Amino acid sequence: MRMIGQDSLKTRRTLTVDGKTYHYFSLPEAAKSIGDVSRLPYSLKVLLENVLRFEDGRSYTVDDAKKIAEWVKEGRSTKEVPFRPARILLQDFTGVPAVVDLAAMRDALLKLGGDPRKVNPLVPVDLVIDHSVMVDVSGTADALKKNVDIEFERNGERYEFLRWGQEAFNNFRVVPPGTGICHQVNLEYLAQVVWTSTDTGETFAFPDSCYGTDSHTTMVNGLGVLGWGVGGIEAEAAMLGQPIAMLIPDVIGFRLHGKLKEGVTATDLVLTVTQMLRKKGVVGKFVEFFGPGLDELPLADRATIGNMAPEYGATCGFFPVDETTLGYLRLSGRDEHRINLARDYLKAQGMFRDATSPEPVFTDTLELDLSTVEPSMAGPKRPQDRVALTNVATAFGKDLAAGTMGVPGDKADLRVPVAGANYDLGHGDVVIAAITSCTNTSNPYVLVAAGLVAKKAVEKGLTAKPWVKTSLAPGSQVVTEYLDKAGLQPFLDALGFQTVGYGCTTCIGNSGPLADPIVDAVENNKLVVTSVLSGNRNFEGRVHANVRANYLASPPLVVAYALAGTVKKDLTKEPIGTGKDGQPVFLKDIWPTQKEVSDTVHSVVTRAMFQERYGDVFKGPAQWQAIRVDADSDTYRWNSGSTYVQNPPYFEGMTMEPGAVSSIKGARILAELADSITTDHISPAGSIKKSSPAGEYLLEHQVRQADFNSYGARRGNHEVMMRGTFANIRIKNEMVPGVEGGVSKHYPSGKVAPIYDVAMMYKKEGVPLVVIGGKEYGTGSSRDWAAKGTFLLGVKAVIAESFERIHRSNLVGMGVLPLVFKDGETRQTLGLKGDETIDILGVETLSPRMMMDVVITRADGTQVKTQVLCRVDTADEVEYYKNGGILHYVLRGMAKAA
Repeated sequence: MRMIGQDSLKTRRTLTVDGKTYHYFSLPEAAKSIGDVSRLPYSLKVLLENVLRFEDGRSYTVDDAKKIAEWVKEGRSTKEVPFRPARILLQDFTGVPAVVDLAAMRDALLKLGGDPRKVNPLVPVDLVIDHSVMVDVSGTADALKKNVDIEFERNGERYEFLRWGQEAFNNFRVVPPGTGICHQVNLEYLAQVVWTSTDTGETFAFPDSCYGTDSHTTMVNGLGVLGWGVGGIEAEAAMLGQPIAMLIPDVIGFRLHGKLKEGVTATDLVLTVTQMLRKKGVVGKFVEFFGPGLDELPLADRATIGNMAPEYGATCGFFPVDETTLGYLRLSGRDEHRINLARDYLKAQGMFRDATSPEPVFTDTLELDLSTVEPSMAGPKRPQDRVALTNVATAFGKDLAAGTMGVPGDKADLRVPVAGANYDLGHGDVVIAAITSCTNTSNPYVLVAAGLVAKKAVEKGLTAKPWVKTSLAPGSQVVTEYLDKAGLQPFLDALGFQTVGYGCTTCIGNSGPLADPIVDAVENNKLVVTSVLSGNRNFEGRVHANVRANYLASPPLVVAYALAGTVKKDLTKEPIGTGKDGQPVFLKDIWPTQKEVSDTVHSVVTRAMFQERYGDVFKGPAQWQAIRVDADSDTYRWNSGSTYVQNPPYFEGMTMEPGAVSSIKGARILAELADSITTDHISPAGSIKKSSPAGEYLLEHQVRQADFNSYGARRGNHEVMMRGTFANIRIKNEMVPGVEGGVSKHYPSGKVAPIYDVAMMYKKEGVPLVVIGGKEYGTGSSRDWAAKGTFLLGVKAVIAESFERIHRSNLVGMGVLPLVFKDGETRQTLGLKGDETIDILGVETLSPRMMMDVVITRADGTQVKTQVLCRVDTADEVEYYKNGGILHYVLRGMAKAA
């Protein structure tokens, strides 16, 4: 792939840094032709540079550059432009199916008469194995070793496949298990702020940008790198050189001023920002932070805010590059020449923030005085539901008394004995306290604060409650080093917060098992027990199947709640425990000052630490090095007996030309769902129930229940994943009222069965399917299997009140129509019961964002005619849909170019 186009605007210039010459495409020079761009938001300047660099008169045009420049006039646009990121970031849960698809494309291209070696990433791709570690063992000194051993035993097939991919594909690197969470590795090592590439012997400099197959890719926005989460489908197309068309987004400016007060953490700030932006409504928009408050935020705090963009619904949460950014690059061990290049290049482009920088134009703005932020948590089931720490106990009690958690009001104070233990258990008791997730474990200030809380607690004689499963999963090995260096890890160990692994654990649902007596007490008495985790996700059924209420909190508060053992205690007023002197100990007694935290961080976090830990980052542990693969085969030798990796059926029967698309007639409703259906509801990542269709499949293939692993780990096997679609234990299909879990009703028979089984009945009958949803359908993680599974079940369209950005795109990428009810209409106003048939007309003349006619035929034969908005948003997406999906489109292009 050539990097540069025809440069019609003559913007190519050179820059010399430390005696080395770089070529680049100048925004100030472009402005002479397309209009002033000095007050364009920094994030949109990245899009503009991308257009200038690739401009070729076809995929990228001068008009595209003008569209971005004209955005400043009104702060919004209805136009679309292409974007091609500098690189791709994968994690293993989403990366394995992406590599599976690439391997399947090699097979398909061979069948179409092409050269399979053409299927290669054309931009740099890094896959970080970080989602496979599970907290099987915790609270012991050997927890890390045991969990790593179990991880390799459990995931051997997947790791062998990834090792094959590492050898077979160009531009593809794998960061082995045990290194850290992909977003933290991205922040600390992979990201460069300014990227370079050599084309026809010349070296070009341009802004670092990134697509990631995890929604929290936005964490790197804190470093001034424009990146966001995409589904694996979209990422694969970008890997293969396909520019992704996008509407030029609204950019919401978030002005920060003031300074955080004593006792307030970056986590409290990010939960406040999340609540404000979710209330504002920023889905599909960029958020860009500005104002004097930026100077009060260290890079780690900016990254924490950027990380949570999916929770506030934005495409990204961008911080422009400034001296704080460069200081972090230096601290984290980046090359000094690269730091100088970043400064000089971005200043030449008008993309470096300092005191003299003009304030950008924004679509809209909102503002926060940092001094007003209060200690907070979020829960019990959504990240945007912030609760002030002072109100947590009261709010939980009200929910419990109101019966909204499934507990009769007169049972709110129930406590039951735990078999074989000297304690009892009740509603609100914390059974999981986990310092986990990229959001916070990237931030040394909150990790050190947690260590200091642990130190003061141990010194006063406090211990964690015996019913609490405690764990610490650092985001990188650097965390372990600075906690050790500060002398804080022994105190965390004393409270049960031994390191269990380096990766995404409790936040993704890899919390591991609870003790059997606790599970029995919970299940037999329908207890609403809780988790407190320093993560970014607390959706229903995600953290643990037996935990109904989950609260996001800062790492020091996670430690505090492990000590308290319940969320029914007001930690701001009531004692957290009793000290060894018999006196009550309050949270304020063990909470460190900001100066204590800051002084510790600055004394223990060093440049040498990062350089040492990342010096041989691709080597991996001995178990990884011992894996042997067949590196000579251009195509993968699929193992038909594998329950982890299988050749997916997407390309079966594929021909050189796509067939004609047609209207969808006589479709049945597979599921009718309420608001805020997440990708976890659609395609869970956690444990597999024995009685589920996926569990039955594994048992039929001689897999013991103990070896089921998780849906996330089995994403390379479509047979498991399609059976797991809509299999979340908390999903509620309104077609089957009063039932929790993935079930549906087949018509006209009226038979109730798991959704997979009902879908297969309809497939056998040749009946197409639709899914009906409410607002924010597909919110949450970027999970391509939420779209792939939907497609494989035979669903042709999803009709909802609104879609989250990534899932909408993924549905189109799999050839499923995302449709939106017209204003004022919902499944309730239409009186849908689930026994109707639905016709969706006009597919033959599909065009971007067209209105489509829908005919609903009720069981009694009466009809309702209405219209829906088709959320196939761009001309490119129309082509993807007509080809049966984006991968089919790319594959046909490769075959024709042969």
